[in-house]
Order: sequence, then C-alpha cells, then structure tokens
Amino acid sequence: MSNRSWYYAAQGQQQGPISEDELRDLIARGVVTAETLLWSDGMAGWEKAGRIPGLMSGVPSISPGVPPAFEAGVPASGGALSVKLDTWSYLGWTLLYVVGQFLVVITPWTAVYLYRYVIERMRVPGRPNLTFTGQPLDIWYVFIAMGVLAYVGLSDRPILNLISLVAPAFLGWMVLRWLLSNLASNGERLPIHFEGSPVVYAGWYLLMIVSGITVIGWAWVLTAWMRWVCRNIQGTRREVVFTGSGLQVLWRTFAFVLGCSVIIPIPWLLRWYSAWYVSQFAVVPRSAQPV
Repeated sequence: MSNRSWYYAAQGQQQGPISEDELRDLIARGVVTAETLLWSDGMAGWEKAGRIPGLMSGVPSISPGVPPAFEAGVPASGGALSVKLDTWSYLGWTLLYVVGQFLVVITPWTAVYLYRYVIERMRVPGRPNLTFTGQPLDIWYVFIAMGVLAYVGLSDRPILNLISLVAPAFLGWMVLRWLLSNLASNGERLPIHFEGSPVVYAGWYLLMIVSGITVIGWAWVLTAWMRWVCRNIQGTRREVVFTGSGLQVLWRTFAFVLGCSVIIPIPWLLRWYSAWYVSQFAVVPRSAQPV
C-alpha cells in the first residue's frame, strides 16, 4: 500500500491530507465517488477519482446503512476548469486593457473585450460553448470609476488615498456580480448569481492588502478569499470550488513576478500563470441541495 497523501474536494473546500487507506475507506463508504476531484504529490493537477488508474478497482460497495456523499438526483458530473489562451492574442488584449485603465474613457470596452476573450476560451465540464453576453455600457460607470481611482491614489491627500484604497473593493464586487450574471452556454443565459455581501468582500480585499506586509501571508488570504467567493456562487446544480493551496499560489506568483522582471518571458509567463489559476477552479456535485 502506498504511503502517499491525498487531497479531495468536498462541500466547496479542499479536504486533507489523508492517507491512501483513509481514501479507500471514504471510497468504500461513498463519500468519495468516481467523480470526486483528487490530488496527490506528483500529479499535474486535480483529477476525477475514476480516472486515476487502479484507485477505484477492488473497492467494496457502499456499506449498508451508510448514506452516499450526495443526495440522489444531484448531478454527479464535475471536473476542473481549463482555458486555452493564445500567447500573443492574450498578451495583446491584456495590454489593451492596461492602456484602457490609463485612458479611463475606453476602459469599459477594453475590459469587456478581455473578459470575452478569456471566457470564450474556457472549458467548463457540462457547459459547452461558454460565452460572455455583457456589454461595455452595462456598468460603464464602474469601469470609469476604477480608472479614475488609479489617478486619485496619486494624490498626497490622506482622504483621497483612503478612498482610492477602499472604493476598488466595492467596484470589484460589482464587476464580479455582473460577470457571473452574463455567462451563457450554447446561447442560453446561465442562472448564475453571486450572493456574497459587498461588506465581506471588501473585508477580504482589505485583509489581502494588510497581509502583504507579511510577504507570504497574502497567498493564504487569497486562497481563503477565493473559497469564500466560490461558496457564494449560486444558481447552479453544481458547486464551484477553489482547489489551489496557499503554497501553490505563493510560489507560482513569485515565479511569475521574478520571471516578468526579465521582460522577455512575460507573454509565456502570463499565459502559464493565467491557465494555472483558472485550472484551480472546479465544479463538483452540490451536496444537500435540490436539483
């Protein structure tokens, strides 16, 4: 029996580490199914248990009287998200977005074009042909405000600096709600919405800034923040989870920043980091929820 440790996704959070004996016990009890996302050292990313060679074979059936991990009728399909980005196209849209932030007036268009480019190249299990239906003028005032705040932060007045620090949190919350409410699959709008409180969202945002003092602590704060965001995404038959760990976020971000300091690798590092970050989100069966 292998001594490797395992992690699994359940109820919107990463669980573990557990030993392989414990994992097989969870499989036998139905807590971990063939559709449950698993990860262990040496694996390139999260994978369904049923796709891991030799893991599900030879495991006894669910013990009598032990309920399965998810209610009957809840879709069991799931998996990690992925995105295929063209190196130069993605760099071009990202640079255009940055330019839009400086020019302010065109930022609603540059932001929407970047969102649309990325979302339409994402692959979500069970949601084919994902598209973004948002338009530049839907919440143009939010994007204009974000651009203006970049200049407000340059002021030497404390009150303006405070505004430029706090206001982006609430603007980011508005953008997130708008993004999720404008997703479509096969041409049909998805009934997804974000129920997280703007005050709590702002709290996470400010905690991220404060944790930057620790140099490394911000990565764990960001991970917890993303899991909170996922728990507040509603309107789906499946649960959205963030499977990345603080350590994974930390070293990849440091590698990205250090590599970008050399300038030349930026296009490839930008694609690599973005694709990895998207892959840390996954959809799993939603427990104790109606169909």
